[in-house]
Amino acid sequence: MASKTPVGFIGLGNMGNPMAKNLMKHGYPLIIYDVFPDACKEFQDAGEQVVSSPADVAEKADRIITMLPTSINAIEAYSGANGILKKVKKGSLLIDSSTIDPAISKELAKEAEKMGAVFMDAPVSGGVGAARSGNLTFMVGGVEDEFAAAQELLGCMGSNVVYCGAVGTGQAAKICNNMLLAISMIGTAETMNLGIRLGLDPKLLAKILNMSSGRCWSSDSYNPVPGVMDGVPSANNYQGGFGTTLMAKVWIWD
Repeated sequence: MASKTPVGFIGLGNMGNPMAKNLMKHGYPLIIYDVFPDACKEFQDAGEQVVSSPADVAEKADRIITMLPTSINAIEAYSGANGILKKVKKGSLLIDSSTIDPAISKELAKEAEKMGAVFMDAPVSGGVGAARSGNLTFMVGGVEDEFAAAQELLGCMGSNVVYCGAVGTGQAAKICNNMLLAISMIGTAETMNLGIRLGLDPKLLAKILNMSSGRCWSSDSYNPVPGVMDGVPSANNYQGGFGTTLMAKVWIWD
C-alpha cells in the first residue's frame, strides 16, 4: 500500500491531463494543481484533491510530477514565491517532465538537494496520442539510485522509460529528438506540398513515401496533411498538436 501513497501532479495541459489520468488508472491518488482552475475540475469531480499552489502540493505529497510548457514556468513552479521548494519535505522525489533548458534542470536539482529532496528531469516523446494511451517515452536524468523509484511512476504513463545519466541528460536527449523531428516534419510538409502542387493525390503520395526511403515518423504516424490519416492533429483542424512555439525552444538552445 505504501506504493499507492498520493502523488502530486502540477500542470494539466494537453500532455499533463492524460498523464495524470493514467496515474489514476493505476490506483494512485493525486494532489493536483494547475494555474488554470478549470483544468482541475474534472479531477476534482473524480475525487482527487485540488490545492491552490505548488507549495501546497509539496506539503501533501512526497512524490511530485511536473509537466509545464517552458523553463520560466518550471522555475516559477519550483522556486517561485509559492513554489514546491518552499514546502518540500526531505526525501521527496521531484520529477520534471517538462521540456526545458538542461541548465535550468541542473540548477533546480541543486536547489532541491539543498532542501534534502531529489530532482530528476524526465521529458517525454510521443505526443498527445501516446500520453492518452500510456505509451510515452521518458528520457530520465538524475541520480541513478533513484531511477527505480521514478520508473515506478513513469511506467504508468509510458512504455519506454530510459535512464540517460546525470541531471540534464534527459533534456539533452529530448532536445536532440525534437531537433530531428522538426527537420523531418518540415521536410514532410514541403514534400507533401510539392506532390499536391504537381497533381498527386496526398494519400497516394503518403503511401509511396511510407514504402520508400523517404519514410519517417512525420510521414507514417503524424502526417501533416488533412485527410491523409485519422487520429492526428491534421485530421482535427490541427487541434491538440505540438505548437511551433514549443518546438522553437530547440533552436533557442542551439
